[in-house]
Amino acid sequence: MRDEWTGESVEEAVAKALAELGLPREKVEITVLDEPAPGLFGRGRRQAVVRVRPRPSFPEAALHFVEGVVSYMAPEAEVHPPVATEGGWLLSIAGDVKGVLIGKRGKTLAALQYLAETYAFYRSGERERVVVDVNDYRHRRREWLRREALRAARQALRTGKPQRLEPMTAYERYVVHTTIQEVAGVTSASEGKEPFRRVVIYPEGSREGDGGPPQR
Repeated sequence: MRDEWTGESVEEAVAKALAELGLPREKVEITVLDEPAPGLFGRGRRQAVVRVRPRPSFPEAALHFVEGVVSYMAPEAEVHPPVATEGGWLLSIAGDVKGVLIGKRGKTLAALQYLAETYAFYRSGERERVVVDVNDYRHRRREWLRREALRAARQALRTGKPQRLEPMTAYERYVVHTTIQEVAGVTSASEGKEPFRRVVIYPEGSREGDGGPPQR
């Protein structure tokens, strides 16, 4: 497909490209290859040359970024095509990654997801959400968090003392708070500053509950 156009000015070259592609300006990526310039002694004026390509969609850009990272960090792994979800997009990575893409408590995976989302927004101009998962790690981590929350809730009820969990990401704290709302006799709150912010589970009566939606 043609991706270079010329014109007496950059704007003229871009206008030709947009007309031929049938796309608005915000849906394309524009690179100026040559600025127009007068020729020697007023002869042979050089035209502007631009490269104009359609912007990738958000999931296409996210996939491109993740594939690039995975090919370098875990070349044996496979990145599956994006799948639409209720909240955005899911990018699943499968294969022998040896934890290199997950990191301690999922911090590397969280960073990869953040960068993929930022890159996809920059390339596509579309503000959407993407979840990056490795070998179903997020589901397994969520189930572990629920078990830990329930264990700590039982401990709080048995001892009458607050139970402090390990530092967690905002999403992980949300999972814990949501789980605790299902348990009678306990409340939860977050304390501390990132990256050491954690959830504390209190027996009812030991402190006032947050009284609102699950916090992070």
